[in-house]
Amino acid sequence: MDESADAATARAMFERCTSDNHDEGELDERVVGFYERLRSRFPDRPPYAAESPWMSTPLAVGIDHVIMNLSFSSRSDVALKTIKELAGEFRLVIWDPQSQDACLPRT
Repeated sequence: MDESADAATARAMFERCTSDNHDEGELDERVVGFYERLRSRFPDRPPYAAESPWMSTPLAVGIDHVIMNLSFSSRSDVALKTIKELAGEFRLVIWDPQSQDACLPRT
């Protein structure tokens, strides 16, 4: 998403990514970097770390998104902090479908 992203745009993108209407094309290098760094800390494929925060694996990854389902435990607190830090570093938007909140990159 670009600098003009807002919560409505993030919601629409999430809905598109979770439907059968996926975009195809070149991978977004920011998404690739985010996913690689995230899974180096919290693997989404065997062997899993004992403190894995994921409810389902592997994570759903596309050219422009990574969809993560976090567990309801203290393990997810560390993962959420890492996710927010990496999203900021790679200038990615975080969409929380439960709260309907978007965490946008700072300009």
